Amino acid sequence: MTFASRITRLPHAHDPEQGADALRAAPWASADVARLIEGAGGCSPYLKSLVEKESDWLQTALDDPEAALIDEHRQLRDTPPDTLPSRLRQAKRRVALLTGLADLAAVWPLETVTQALTDFADLAVHLALRATTLHEIKRGKLPGQTEDDAELAGGMVALAMGKMGAGELNYSSDVDLICLFDETRFDPEDYHDARSSLVRATRKMCAMLSDNTGEGYVFRTDLRLRPDPAVTPVCLAMEAAERYYESLGRTWERAAYIKARACAGDIAAGETFLKTLVPFVWRKHLDFAAIEDAHDMVRKIRDHKGLGGPITLPGHNMKLGRGGIREIEFFTQTRQIIAGGRDPDLRVRGTVPGLAVLTEKGWVPQDVTRTLTDHYRAHREVEHRVQMLRDAQTHDLPQSDDGFDRLAAFMGTDRASLQREIRDRLEEVHTLTEEFFGGDTAPARRSDVPDELENSEIVSRWRTYPALRSARGSGIFERLQPEILGRLAKTSHPMDALMAFDGFLSGLPAGVQVFSLFEANPQLIDLLIDIVGVSPELARYLSRNAAVLDAVIGGDFFADWPGQDALRADLRAILGRETDYENKLNTARRWGKEWHFRIGVHLLRGLIGAEEAGAQYADLADATLGALAPEVHAEFALKHGPCPGRGAVVVGMGSLGSRRLHSRSDLDLIVIYDPAEAEMSEGRRPLGTRPYYARLTQALITAVTAPMAEGRLYEIDMRLRPSGNQGPVATSLPSFQTYQKNDAWVWEHLALSRARCVAGPEALMQEVTAVQAEVMAAPRNRDDVLREVAIMRRRIASAKGDAGPWEAKLGQGRLQDIELLAQAAALIAECPLDTVPDALARGAGCGWLTPEDAEALSAAYRLCWSLQIGSRLISETTLAPADDTGAASEFLCRITGASSIGTLRDLLETRTRRAAEVIAAVLPDVSEEE
Repeated sequence: MTFASRITRLPHAHDPEQGADALRAAPWASADVARLIEGAGGCSPYLKSLVEKESDWLQTALDDPEAALIDEHRQLRDTPPDTLPSRLRQAKRRVALLTGLADLAAVWPLETVTQALTDFADLAVHLALRATTLHEIKRGKLPGQTEDDAELAGGMVALAMGKMGAGELNYSSDVDLICLFDETRFDPEDYHDARSSLVRATRKMCAMLSDNTGEGYVFRTDLRLRPDPAVTPVCLAMEAAERYYESLGRTWERAAYIKARACAGDIAAGETFLKTLVPFVWRKHLDFAAIEDAHDMVRKIRDHKGLGGPITLPGHNMKLGRGGIREIEFFTQTRQIIAGGRDPDLRVRGTVPGLAVLTEKGWVPQDVTRTLTDHYRAHREVEHRVQMLRDAQTHDLPQSDDGFDRLAAFMGTDRASLQREIRDRLEEVHTLTEEFFGGDTAPARRSDVPDELENSEIVSRWRTYPALRSARGSGIFERLQPEILGRLAKTSHPMDALMAFDGFLSGLPAGVQVFSLFEANPQLIDLLIDIVGVSPELARYLSRNAAVLDAVIGGDFFADWPGQDALRADLRAILGRETDYENKLNTARRWGKEWHFRIGVHLLRGLIGAEEAGAQYADLADATLGALAPEVHAEFALKHGPCPGRGAVVVGMGSLGSRRLHSRSDLDLIVIYDPAEAEMSEGRRPLGTRPYYARLTQALITAVTAPMAEGRLYEIDMRLRPSGNQGPVATSLPSFQTYQKNDAWVWEHLALSRARCVAGPEALMQEVTAVQAEVMAAPRNRDDVLREVAIMRRRIASAKGDAGPWEAKLGQGRLQDIELLAQAAALIAECPLDTVPDALARGAGCGWLTPEDAEALSAAYRLCWSLQIGSRLISETTLAPADDTGAASEFLCRITGASSIGTLRDLLETRTRRAAEVIAAVLPDVSEEE
């Protein structure tokens, strides 16, 4: 399609005489093209001058404007270095003219206009760098480089920053560049000569682009975004820049690197450098302190430029003023900085694409993105018209009515309509973004907060806590405190809730990030009060691991449980993005904590019950082991080679095997391997199969249990392996099969009834499961099994004693007691344990339990389990609730279905006593046996 066929709007000539002069310079123009040239020339002296200089080229270019730009780029690449400065200026005139007309006539949308300007800037910088570097090479000033290396600028790269990096250059934009060189291309003794040469090349490149000659200029270049520009050369070694960002980099520099892009010179080296900065730009935790930083930057810019106060249109700065372009950019970039460390999909450069992906990921509402996108495009169009007038790098609206009349004519409208539209857009942008950044004033004292709460001794000591010692943390908390106290006042027991919150606050080592998180997400305050009100223990945990709150706002936190397969796939994908083994282990810990926290919150808020929570904790453990085991194997194989034989299987025993874990459960595991015919591994340091799998198992245990920067995943107990602590940590499949068939004690077969493969090769897991089924299917004398159970029960009671009336696990008629009988039922029925109630039902089916007794045992088991999972969420030790008051008591009553703590205590005593009586009646009396 030709340019003329795509015109959908036209400017009006503010100065008809100037418009007529422009049209006379293009006698070939007709119809809408003629009106466009007349209107453009009658508003913009700059565009009029370009039409007069490039009319012949424009006539041909309008036949196919996209092809015209491509051809112009091609010709530039073939331009000899000595004529390049002049040829670049001619190309700049042509690109400016064509994009300006395409913008005015809406032939191209804003994104195409800005990308065309950016593409030309990229090429101009690259060609200028190539020419100036070639000059240094020809002079012999760039050690070790040949003329062929000029295409890569001798190892130097220009990073496009700001709008150029994002492909969003405005019509009369500076180009913000950071020039770096790859010092590894040079011998150490040549470093200083190479740097001096590349510094000269950089300066000459800037002069070639920015010097204003009789032919004009190409681009004003700005190198001040480099590290510490007052003292550093215009071209830095990458290693020096990396050290600066690691140690001294500031938030605004992080924001700047969101848009950074290697645009000229050695692109590959530039992209490698940008990858090294990923940890600097994108933090692993949600970074809500960036909001405060961004707000400070906005205020400082306004104060420095004198742009504060209410919006008045004459002279208003469309970029930096209230409601302007920068507020939309900061809104977008800050949200990206907050969450981009956790979600790489958010790491996009453009403002409009950034808003779109933020909405897709749930960070910005759809209507807000739609509004800001519309206003951003409109603001940019106004900015372009202001700059097109005289090719000036300005963002200021006109000061006079005549100036506004000219701008309105340029935009094809009238002054009143234009001013009304611009004001409405500025005010709406400012309202939306200022609300996100927290506004300009702190909230006032709330009238619904009782004096005894606000003036309590607890509140008065908050300012002495570590989290409030910094001026910044204290300032954010000052804005938060009225809201926190107001929400505490609404709880059923305000003073108890205040003390619980105090426990959290006193243990918080630093406050800026957490307080910023709460300020941006006030709903988290309610959640925090819920959590700490139930458990001071959990409050202390949360104060040390506040980053788990990221999970609440970082995704579908309150969605349905995804299931074990989805969890495993998610963790594998996350680990796959890490290259360092230690980072993988820390990442797995961080991921696991967040899901662990999610289950606890869902249980706490009644979104799931005790049964669901137990299964979800088990799913999480399965997924963690299933995703982590291959990483451990791969790391181990680097030294000792791949697994000899058919590999190893991790088998969950105990509570993991029966899929009933609570928040503090350790993992009972055994490892079974099949060496097949292999005797040794094949690697740099080969091992025999037995020591190979023993050391591999130890590596897996370390990967899970080692305390690292992100803590540990789980404690592991391997005492249920064949021969217990005396046996090897990993057992071969033939040895396991032989031992279970010929040498295992009855208690080991009882434990085997709950075994379940959780990680390893599928075929080998099936064989292990088949061995388990074969052992379980062996016929047994019921009386012998029950006698062994009775002896075990007596030994456990003798060793553990009576743990008290609120103990859910240990004691007669409690969890362990009932589970032991259920495992016996599974052995007698000659099949693995499915669930405890199912196994007890099989016992009733075999006649040695009555259905009523089986139901009594199941009822006691369900109550004890609910109490166990609830109490372990609340406290590390056995719970001893004293009365009916308090959030913890309310939680336990809800999870167990009791109406009060007293009722729960009576119900627990009644059901466990009944269960103990059933078990005692079924098992033989072994009091006289050794």
